[in-house]
Amino acid sequence: MKGKHSLKFVAPAVLLGLAMAMPAFAQESAGDAMHSAGANLKHAGADTAAAAEDAYTGTKIEVKDTTITAKVKSAMKSDQTVGGTEIHVSTTAGVVTLKGQVSSREIADHAADVASKVEGVKHVDNQLMVSSAARTD
Repeated sequence: MKGKHSLKFVAPAVLLGLAMAMPAFAQESAGDAMHSAGANLKHAGADTAAAAEDAYTGTKIEVKDTTITAKVKSAMKSDQTVGGTEIHVSTTAGVVTLKGQVSSREIADHAADVASKVEGVKHVDNQLMVSSAARTD
């Protein structure tokens, strides 16, 4: 009978011990989860900061490009040789592209020279076509 009574006391004692140990196991798992969540938040914050920096840099470059395009158009309009021509000007990262039709290679070269002298221009991509039908009003 002694064995029967021992089991009555041992089984509840084991169950009580397990019940008391469960919160400790749960806390360890929760601690790991919190650490993981914190790391994920930190990573997300770094990604957001990098995205904001990229957006700022992209906008800054775009504003510079728009300013360069305006300055090149102004310089060409006031130039006697290319002022009456219809030349499309675009700028990407400081590289100015000239497109359109002009009446001579000399005018195309002069337009590229005018554009290259504008502050901020890194390079001129002269895609101007020579055509006898080009307007030179």
